[in-house]
Amino acid sequence: MRYFVARVVQALIVVWAVGTLVFFMLRAVPGDPIAAMLADVDPTAADAIRAKLGLDQPVLVQYLFWLRNTLSGDLGQSLYGSHQAVNVQIAEAVPRTVSLALVAFLVSFTLGLSAGIISAVKKDSLLDYGFNLAAFLGISMPSFWIGIVLIIVFAVNLRWFPAIGYKPMSAGLDQWLRYLILPGLAVGLPFSASIARLTRSAMLEVLGQDYISLARSKGLNERRVIFRHALRNALIPVITVMGISLALLFSGSVVVENVFAIKGLGRVLIQSILNRDYPVVQ
Repeated sequence: MRYFVARVVQALIVVWAVGTLVFFMLRAVPGDPIAAMLADVDPTAADAIRAKLGLDQPVLVQYLFWLRNTLSGDLGQSLYGSHQAVNVQIAEAVPRTVSLALVAFLVSFTLGLSAGIISAVKKDSLLDYGFNLAAFLGISMPSFWIGIVLIIVFAVNLRWFPAIGYKPMSAGLDQWLRYLILPGLAVGLPFSASIARLTRSAMLEVLGQDYISLARSKGLNERRVIFRHALRNALIPVITVMGISLALLFSGSVVVENVFAIKGLGRVLIQSILNRDYPVVQ
């Protein structure tokens, strides 16, 4: 229990530190968000808006107001568009980002594990060389470039999937998947390449153990040896890495959401940074 409490306290400190750093970094960027938002507005009106939002106060006072409002659950309103509450924007964006990360996780797990097992079982074969080359290319290519290629091939030319947008699961599982297949592949393929290499390495190490040779000498079916004895032990490091990769998939979706125009957390964040929308970024 003490360990759990300590970890929670550490997490809260990290969240506070990151939020504070972002707050002061935004203020350090040259320019005025009100002037950028209302380029042709009268200076008197701009000053009134600035005073209403508290941007005319010293930075330290702004920080104290922001900290108080954040602790009370009031994240403010967006400076742009319909001035939607930040809480509402986050609530709308989270399901899209989680859906994309989930599909990407399934893609990386399925493709990476399958390729790694086949590559290890067929060591030094053409399949092994092919999967190793594919894994090398997958690790080398950025996810946004993969996304653009997927759009050109499968959305523009073949017209199998939509190029941009998102449909919630309430619109139907088939529609939800159609809109997430391409972005899920764009995010998941680089991770599947890493998982394939790790699975191959772990499988080769396990297949060289004495108990695998003993199982084969007893006349057990090769499929049973692979999946019942070898894979069970080889999965230990793979599952550990995949747990870490799950968090990385969320960060990997930031750019891909912009490529596919999915209004998830990544797209909202980037647009808000470009617009200098302080409440949303903070």
